[in-house]
Amino acid sequence: MQNQTSPLILSFGVADPVGAIGIQADLATFAAFGCHGLSVTTGLLISDTARVEDVLPTDPDWVSDQARVLLEDMSVAAIKIGALGSVENVTAIAEIVSDYPNVPLILDPFISALPEQGMDDEDILTAVRQLLIPQTTLLVISPVELERLAETWRDADPSDTLQNDVDYLVASGCEYVLVTGMPADPANSGKGEGKLRANTLFGEDGVVRHDEWRHLPGIFNGAGSTLSAAATALLALAQDDEDVPQVVAAAQDFTAGALAHARRFGMGKLVPNRLYQRQPGVTG
Repeated sequence: MQNQTSPLILSFGVADPVGAIGIQADLATFAAFGCHGLSVTTGLLISDTARVEDVLPTDPDWVSDQARVLLEDMSVAAIKIGALGSVENVTAIAEIVSDYPNVPLILDPFISALPEQGMDDEDILTAVRQLLIPQTTLLVISPVELERLAETWRDADPSDTLQNDVDYLVASGCEYVLVTGMPADPANSGKGEGKLRANTLFGEDGVVRHDEWRHLPGIFNGAGSTLSAAATALLALAQDDEDVPQVVAAAQDFTAGALAHARRFGMGKLVPNRLYQRQPGVTG
């Protein structure tokens, strides 16, 4: 019998019956990199490939107990936080991760597939900003999500820029902010499904890297979750926060491959194929 040698990763997130988002999707991505995922369920979904119909948040005591039991038994190389479910869950998770300040923390709490609840609650957004973001190694967020979060500390104002909002988060303690799905250079972006989009990584010195990519045809469920989970696995393997720019580049490449080999399980959205690299006859 061998001892565990592959990195262990703790993931907080919702349980999705489809496996397109949430902890099931995280575990598949971690496995693609040879990591083993440990999971703490923050909520239960009623969902299919077309939509999420409802969410039942997990009791915060259960969230806390799930995580404490695991962390008292095993050492983890990284922690990923996805959908949170309630203010009480934010508080419980923040208390837990504060005991592990040297473990990389990847935060991706917004999931567009979820119903209009949860992260639309200003109390949850404020709690995330105050309790989790100061402990975060890498925050993955879209421009729309960043704007919603920024409304918890400022009034809507056309003069407020994305850079100002990122600067605020970095000043609050977040090491890196990856803003995803930004419009690329208008002169090159074109129109329709093939238009260019961009992901920009910010740190304390401003823009760290800027990557443009062409939007693939189709509607996907779980693209953002794949990106953040891949970054988590790569950070667990690197075990060095200074590698974040390289990790982000590799995570984007992996996500592009997972989307290019996405599968249609039902009548709804395409699901990223996180294990495409391990399937015979399939290349990236």
